[in-house]
Amino acid sequence: MHRFETRVYYEDTDLAGIVYYANYLRYIERARTEFVRTLGIDQTALRDEAGIVFAVRRVEADYLTPACFDDELVITTAPTAVSGARLTLHQQVLRGEVLNFDALVTLAALRRDGRPARLPADLRAQLTALVR
Repeated sequence: MHRFETRVYYEDTDLAGIVYYANYLRYIERARTEFVRTLGIDQTALRDEAGIVFAVRRVEADYLTPACFDDELVITTAPTAVSGARLTLHQQVLRGEVLNFDALVTLAALRRDGRPARLPADLRAQLTALVR
C-alpha cells in the first residue's frame, strides 16, 4: 500500500474551513500519480513511447467525516484488481486514524485516439503482484 502525505490548505476549504468535497478527488489524483511514480513508471514516457494514457472511468466515493483547514492527511492507494486494460484502486483519505474519504477508482488504459489499450505485460504483472 502506498502512502502520500499532504496538508489541508486554506484554498482547499469552504467558508466553514471544511475541505470542499471535490478537493478529495484532487488529493486522490495526486496520490495516484505518486503511487505510479514509486513503481518506476514514467507516465510521460508511457504516453510518448507506448501511446498509452490512464483515464478515470469510474469513482465510487463515500464522504465520511470532514477534514478541516491545516489538518495533516494521509492518502493510501492499493490496487484491488488488474485486467488487460483496467486497473482498480482502493484509495482512502485519513486524518490520523480517522477515515475521512473512501473511494474505489477504476482507471482505463487508452490510446491517443481514446480507444481502449492493453496495459503492457510487464506493467500489468507489476500491478497484479500488488493486488491484495
